Amino acid sequence: MSRTEGDTWDLASSVGATATSVAASRALASRGPDPLIDDPYADLLVEAVGVPHFVAVARGETDIPEEMREHIAVRTRFFDDVLTDAADAGVRQVVILASGLDTRAYRLPWPAGTRVFELDQPSVIEFKTRVLADAGVTPSATRVAVGVDLRDDWPKALQDNGFDAKAPTAWIAEGLLIYLPPEAQDRLLDHISALSAPGSVLATEHMDPKALTGEWAKQLSALSRRHGSDIDLSALFYTGPRTAAGDHLSELGWRVQVLPNAQAYAAHGFDPPTDSLIAMVGDSGYLSAHRE
Repeated sequence: MSRTEGDTWDLASSVGATATSVAASRALASRGPDPLIDDPYADLLVEAVGVPHFVAVARGETDIPEEMREHIAVRTRFFDDVLTDAADAGVRQVVILASGLDTRAYRLPWPAGTRVFELDQPSVIEFKTRVLADAGVTPSATRVAVGVDLRDDWPKALQDNGFDAKAPTAWIAEGLLIYLPPEAQDRLLDHISALSAPGSVLATEHMDPKALTGEWAKQLSALSRRHGSDIDLSALFYTGPRTAAGDHLSELGWRVQVLPNAQAYAAHGFDPPTDSLIAMVGDSGYLSAHRE
């Protein structure tokens, strides 16, 4: 199903299913001896959504390539580290955009006084809140759940729920930008900048133009179908030319750093990815930006 203006979804369909897919991959990457990440709640959430393919992935019952497992571990750890580093530096306000089944408000060791704002569609927010509460899981920070579509006036919704634009903020937009049209990506970054006091930090993906051709999405969808998924990423991604997030942020006065995939892998003792599917994303990687 292709994207349309004002389209909606749940955690078993369209964009929402990709959130469940990522949670299943986090559950898988948390298994085994000495894992790079530890998400003790991803499995619980995936089981609650109940899509058989994602449940099998979370349980380790598929033969997904090891490089794909390493990829989600490296990706998750990057965003975890940005947030914990910000907290160590004294930032006590965190915003997770398009939070999906993200469990950082529950699993990271937040300092006292930290508020974690989670923004996503109301049904997604309600589902995760209910499932974790029913399981007796409590947040490790003050969690503020904001049910809002990011195509609506989310800055107002955020501020109406107690967000302080005068305080430094740690923002993450993980796995989000590719689902936005180019102009919506730029608008999102503009809103973040307008709400970011000095000392703020933002983390997101850096996308090489090779990753925006659509061919990578087709190949990844084909791999997923071989393992039982019916997600067609090529129908969900907005491919084609766009301003690089780092360039847009630099123009807005942010100090930008890019960590290429190969360096991110090597930092955790993994060999640089050689799988043809991962190689198709070119020099993509991870972006962190600081507001001074």
